[in-house]
Amino acid sequence: MAVLRPFDKLPTLNSGILLLVGSDAALQQELAETILEEKRDFNINIHLATSLPLPSERDHLRPRIDLVVFMIDIKSKYSLKNVETSLAHVDANFFLGKVCFLVTGVGRVNACSIEMNAVCKLGEAYCSPVLFCELELEGTRIATAQRLVRMLRICAGHIPGVSALSFVSLMRKSDDD
Repeated sequence: MAVLRPFDKLPTLNSGILLLVGSDAALQQELAETILEEKRDFNINIHLATSLPLPSERDHLRPRIDLVVFMIDIKSKYSLKNVETSLAHVDANFFLGKVCFLVTGVGRVNACSIEMNAVCKLGEAYCSPVLFCELELEGTRIATAQRLVRMLRICAGHIPGVSALSFVSLMRKSDDD
């Protein structure tokens, strides 16, 4: 059971590696396809996983992961539990701007199985941004994909002068609010 570490491998030139972790494989696949359709000036590789840890037998072949997106389905308590269990297998250095939580299904508030407060507390506890979206709507899925591509570009180091840590600190809600 290996812990996922952000800096144990060299970065790949002119590319970004995204890891989508979530229990809904169909939504993961749709989001991955939408991300790959986006216009960009660097290569994107996307890996899908239902949970962590990743299998250790292929660890030597796995590239450095630049951004981990934990997908939480608001309609499934199992989805939240799966993400909470997976977080134990992520090195603390990933939480310096290389992790975000993507909450899906927010358009159907009456079908919620998870309290929004629990998800927000998860984001606060791990100092990571929480994005809310409805991936089943094409327009929202495209906007979410564009946002994730921008985040990946920063996390992969393709924007001079902006680090993942500085970016996530800009996204955090200030204590004055």
